[in-house]
Amino acid sequence: MKLDKKTAILFHDFFMAALAWQLAWLARFNFEFPFFNWQLSLYTLPFILLVQGFVYNRFNLHRSLWRFASLPDLWNIIRASIIGALSITLVLFLWSRLEGIPRSILILYPVFLMFLLGGPRLIYRMWKDHSFNLKSASGGKRVLIIGAGKAGEMLVRDMRRDAEFLPVGFIDDDPDIQKSSIHGVRVLGKIADIPQVAADKQADIIIIAVPSATNEEMQKILLSCEQTECALRTLPPLNDMVSGKVTVSDLREVSIEDLLGREKVDLDWQIIQQGITNKKILVTGGGGSIGSELCMQIADLDPRALIIFERSEYNLYRIESRLAARFPALHRYCILGDLCEREKVDHVLEQYQPDMIFHAAAYKHVPILQGQAREAVRNNVLTTRYLAEAAIKNDCRKFVLISTDKAVNPANVLGVTKRIAEMICEWKNRQFNTAFLTVRFGNVLDSEGSVIPLFREQIRKGGPVTVTHPEITRFFMTIPEACQLIMQAGAMGQGGEIFVLDMGKPVKISYLAEQMIRLSGKEPGEDIHIRFTGLRPGEKLYEELFYEAEGKDKTKHPKILLARHTSLDRELLAAKLNDLEQACSEFNDNQIRLILEQLVPSYHEDTITATQIMDNVYPLNTTKP
Repeated sequence: MKLDKKTAILFHDFFMAALAWQLAWLARFNFEFPFFNWQLSLYTLPFILLVQGFVYNRFNLHRSLWRFASLPDLWNIIRASIIGALSITLVLFLWSRLEGIPRSILILYPVFLMFLLGGPRLIYRMWKDHSFNLKSASGGKRVLIIGAGKAGEMLVRDMRRDAEFLPVGFIDDDPDIQKSSIHGVRVLGKIADIPQVAADKQADIIIIAVPSATNEEMQKILLSCEQTECALRTLPPLNDMVSGKVTVSDLREVSIEDLLGREKVDLDWQIIQQGITNKKILVTGGGGSIGSELCMQIADLDPRALIIFERSEYNLYRIESRLAARFPALHRYCILGDLCEREKVDHVLEQYQPDMIFHAAAYKHVPILQGQAREAVRNNVLTTRYLAEAAIKNDCRKFVLISTDKAVNPANVLGVTKRIAEMICEWKNRQFNTAFLTVRFGNVLDSEGSVIPLFREQIRKGGPVTVTHPEITRFFMTIPEACQLIMQAGAMGQGGEIFVLDMGKPVKISYLAEQMIRLSGKEPGEDIHIRFTGLRPGEKLYEELFYEAEGKDKTKHPKILLARHTSLDRELLAAKLNDLEQACSEFNDNQIRLILEQLVPSYHEDTITATQIMDNVYPLNTTKP
């Protein structure tokens, strides 16, 4: 009958306890046999095994896996040996006053036991880690690892356990560790040396093991790696590595997100938890890119209830499924409905009485909204007013509007409607007990409707990749980072603020396209071409985060700024909002556009019909440049 691992470990440890006891007697009498009172060493053996067994169980020695034996396991063995010896001494003293038992045996026993318990574990671990066979020495894929820090060290340790990968060297810019070794793998050079080292070592794969790398560091690494023909793999960003352990299974292909959004965001979780833990939180647009990530992060902070308001049935089903799988105990209420329906908004807020609202629902596609001003106003402006008034009526404590950089000096319908939504929050702030604040930021990577999925699909089809203009730039951040900073700003806000997230440096869209092509293993201009199509209606070459007259202040958080916005004509805003609602009910597109210009004087556009816009966005002749 085959023993399971735990039983085999128990037999091993009990046998070693008996052997250590006998070795202690033999050592005491210079390994001569028979020695004085040798029968007593056998008579006392049952006591030894019984007491040592209790100690083993206390320290769970039988539960540790020998393949992953480490310093904590060694510390457990030392404690189990010493405490076992002290316990045995006490039991034998009570049984026979230690008569006939030399005192030196009680000192020698734990020393022998430490070696006998730890030695086999260490040998087994070394055997498994180094796999003493020809296959591991020659058959694995040859790996060059960038980053000789903790992540790289753990990665090498994990690779030693199987034959799939063979680490051939480290690359690290730290001058103090050049030519040193980690687990027998040498540091062979710096980032600039990657092409030469990869060629010399005949590397098959380059692994970027720097989960805390900044954008600039990642771009530098990638630029050097592009000069090789090696496959590229990387570890997840530091924010995603919750356990802190690094294994080969964590590896994935390098993505454009790794180049643009790897900075670690430090948050004041204490103040965030005060605003969310044990509170009822409502998220509108909870099935969208930003809304769904907000829901997941909020759920992790143990709210009393999470209310998700979503118009798309499929998106609502998707976020509900994700929440149910990860947070089964969460009190969640998934509301299918349209925020444009004022009665529905009033009913939901009256029924659930949320303490805090994150208003993420909005239309966001610039070219489509240029020809759909009525729908943009209804979904971006009127819903904000309906929701704000319902929040005040039901004594909601805080209202957070998710805005966009396109609201600054708007050149399109999307931007002007989001700017008016910001103005509504300023107008409604501190009416009764509700604090209104706005969080403004740029594009998020891989969101629905962004260029990343479009480029990815075009590359998959072999190109061309379409970019509107060679000089067009945009701000980018990752969805998780944006949501974390939204929650931080929401927790910091007292009411009336427009918080602006620090988006870093703007990125050329043509650069994005080139890097995504390279990451797919192709060369821009040779394997896949980039075609410039011209700016679309309402599209600007660059976006701004502040109005010129706003100015900006620092806040307690280094990545959150405060816009000092100008005073608002509240009476004009109230009157024009009523006019907008009336124009929407009459489907008067020209009147809607005129009111938008009156509310936001910096916004101007040429009158254009919906048919003209849609023909421009989706031309019949798709091959026309």
